[in-house]
Amino acid sequence: MLFQVGGQGSRPTFFEMAAAEQLPRSLRAALTYSIGVLALRTPFLHKLLDYEHESFSLLMLVLEAHSLRTTDASFSESLYGLRRRPANIKLNDNDSSSSSSQLRRRQKLLSLLFLVVLPYLKSKLHSIYNKEREARIQATLWGDENESYTFNARASVTTLITKRFQKIVGLCYPLLHAGTEGFQFAYQLLYLLDATGYYSLALHALGIHVCRATGQELMDASSRISKIRSRERERLRGPQWIKTLQGALLSCTYTVLDYAQTGLIAAVFFFKMMEWWYQSAEERMSAPTVYPPPPPPPPPKVAKEGVQLPSDRTICPLCLQKRVNPSVMTVSGFVFCYACIFKFLTQYKRCPATMVPATVDQIRRLFHDV
Repeated sequence: MLFQVGGQGSRPTFFEMAAAEQLPRSLRAALTYSIGVLALRTPFLHKLLDYEHESFSLLMLVLEAHSLRTTDASFSESLYGLRRRPANIKLNDNDSSSSSSQLRRRQKLLSLLFLVVLPYLKSKLHSIYNKEREARIQATLWGDENESYTFNARASVTTLITKRFQKIVGLCYPLLHAGTEGFQFAYQLLYLLDATGYYSLALHALGIHVCRATGQELMDASSRISKIRSRERERLRGPQWIKTLQGALLSCTYTVLDYAQTGLIAAVFFFKMMEWWYQSAEERMSAPTVYPPPPPPPPPKVAKEGVQLPSDRTICPLCLQKRVNPSVMTVSGFVFCYACIFKFLTQYKRCPATMVPATVDQIRRLFHDV
């Protein structure tokens, strides 16, 4: 069995679909992290983090609605050159018109439901489940501190309903999550094996296929966008200065929406680069100063009345033979035979070369004679 990994035909590969599906999650994680870092210096941004699910869902609602309206594709699908097409529509190669393959209004609204609303509800349920799970763990370890309050007769009805709802979510969410993930895995596996044309259960329920956008479809989408915006400008009413102001606002809105895809990704990338740059600079400033090691001390001077050092450093200055069992004097650093230096120190109590006072305790054995 052959897996589709190339770029042949209008059917996207599994990797294209997986990348398009993963993009909103990656973008959300990057935006949350970026806002969290900026909130350290701008406390006002903490309010966005308090309503993280709502803020990101509202942003994605605007982007997804604009993308579906103009390109018949989701925000991430349009970035990868994909588009959505009704499953019961099949265009011939000689058909130059793609108007019949456009999504209907009902399909676009349902696509928004599956792209924005359901992920938002799932994220909220996941958050409630995590809180309920932490509460159960704490109750298991330290006892339920809120048990008396929960069943207190004076507790408000809203509090009791909230507690009951959280417990229901804690029991049902794992089954719901396992079911949705199981269906998603099954559809992805079948799509990878080319056993179905639907990448997910949502696309199957909507009766929509995701395909690569052709050059003609891109041209038609561009002309359709121009017509939509021309009609919107024609609907402007009021004095001339109001029309001018409204036209300027529409132009700004169109520009923001047109470049939102690459703009968001570029902004996150730029922020990460700046963070890396300043973090590296701070590490360099806070790092302790490392000074070069001091130069080695000069060699000790040989006393006039001391023994003369041979030119061959492998020769013992005392016996003038090749060193045997070499040993060094710690007070001077000169190397002798162990027997020679031990006998000399026992008799004279000083280094034979520098005549510095020394004892046999200052002899160190060399296990690697250089």
